[in-house]
Amino acid sequence: MTTAADELLALDRAAQDLLFRAARTANAFTAEPVDDAQLRAVHDLVRYGPTAMNAQPLRVLLLRSAAARARLLPYVSAGNRDKTATAPLTAVLAADVDWHDRLPELFPHRPGARDWFTGDPAGREAQARFNAALQIGYLVVGVRAAGLAAGPMAGFDPAGVEREFFPDGRHRVLLLMNIGRPAPDAWRERLPRLPYEEVVSTL
Repeated sequence: MTTAADELLALDRAAQDLLFRAARTANAFTAEPVDDAQLRAVHDLVRYGPTAMNAQPLRVLLLRSAAARARLLPYVSAGNRDKTATAPLTAVLAADVDWHDRLPELFPHRPGARDWFTGDPAGREAQARFNAALQIGYLVVGVRAAGLAAGPMAGFDPAGVEREFFPDGRHRVLLLMNIGRPAPDAWRERLPRLPYEEVVSTL
């Protein structure tokens, strides 16, 4: 049923539900694989989400094999371990703290932009984390747009995962995300959301 509010949005009701209302964090998945073509389609969509200075610091490591998953599981909290072991795909989502090296290519109208960050590693990392977090939000919506379910998780040892998978020292792991088709028991009950009046104010 279309409501008056729906008519104020460009997306039709089905798309709104797919991306937001009917979508929830998945805690269990079927064994159906997630193929590279699906993930490439997701990336080709969500890469257009904005980041400050077009920085694009998010880096995604896909763990498909049992051997790769076995390397990850010791760093995953007990409550997240079983669902990570059985999901068809786990993505390790990290921020590249040397993202500024790509600015000559990605932000070409400011030729000296890379130099602004060369001597500021703390500032670079803060920017990397902020912009990669934005990109993770786009990625969650993109996974849903592909008809898949996302199970983002913060319960893990980031330093351990960095040592295991990113020994170069230039990546900060922010989140793990299981991806796949949701199993019948994938969902918990929908939790409350804050109303507009408690979130938005006007001056």
